[in-house]
Amino acid sequence: MLRETPTISANSVCDNFFSFRTSFNLFFLYKTLTFSYQAKDFCSNDSHNIALHLKDADKVSEIRYLFLIAALRGALYQKYSWGDSISMKSIIEDTFWLPVDVSGEPDWAYMDEYMSAVLSKAKESLAHLRQADGDKHALNMDGWQRFHLYDESLFDIDMGTKLDRVKMTQASPDVNFVGRANTNNGITAQVDSIAGIVPYEAGNMTLSLGGEYLGSCFIQPERFYTSQNVVVLIPQWDMPFGVKQFIATMIFRESRLYYKAFIDELNRHIKTDFSFYLPVEASGKPNWAYMEKYVQMIMDNTESDLSAMRSIG
Repeated sequence: MLRETPTISANSVCDNFFSFRTSFNLFFLYKTLTFSYQAKDFCSNDSHNIALHLKDADKVSEIRYLFLIAALRGALYQKYSWGDSISMKSIIEDTFWLPVDVSGEPDWAYMDEYMSAVLSKAKESLAHLRQADGDKHALNMDGWQRFHLYDESLFDIDMGTKLDRVKMTQASPDVNFVGRANTNNGITAQVDSIAGIVPYEAGNMTLSLGGEYLGSCFIQPERFYTSQNVVVLIPQWDMPFGVKQFIATMIFRESRLYYKAFIDELNRHIKTDFSFYLPVEASGKPNWAYMEKYVQMIMDNTESDLSAMRSIG
């Protein structure tokens, strides 16, 4: 964290630290308020761009320019927009914060130390992300077979409750409502239970038959109702979460590859010719153990990726 510092007016900064040029500079910003460090000579193709460089050549270094970019962005980002873009005239009056030494001068040593630590941490985080990305590989589907949803040991297909969300009440909501959505497990609201209509149990899966999010398939975490064009897949056995997730992914992949919203949707195919690939054992039956193990590997890798991204933050 930066130590407490006084402000330095942009006017004095321009007089003492920066000068303006139109090309061949190191420190560059333009009307969208995007800042960048230019290590080599450059030309600008826009008259609205502004180039800055430190007047004192002895103070110039890449790491210091990067610190100054952060300081200027923090001070000016909220002030300017596309409709009120920065200009040569306005920047003369702007101020921003810099760390100072005991004499009140910019503390270049502190900037060097601070940015070196930031860059070191960034390199470590990028190394983690590259390692995580390197772990990814194409899935070998040799020997896989196609299955229908209703095949033995897969699902019973229920056409859903077909309720209209706008006609439902939410005085004491206790049931999820699943619509044709592709986020939050397809859950678009919580609604009141309806007398005479038993909600589906948690652990069943939902599949959107049409619309923009055709093929969206989710494992439901709690009791639920469904909208129209959302079917419920009820496992024929105590199917593990990893197996359900694997199948949901394959259903989504198949739906997006071979069916089209508003043209050729899943409605007339779901109980007849809709099929999707699954890995199989030597006997030709679905390889449940492989599916569960594969999804667990994906979840472990995802946790590693998230840890790497958190380290960047």
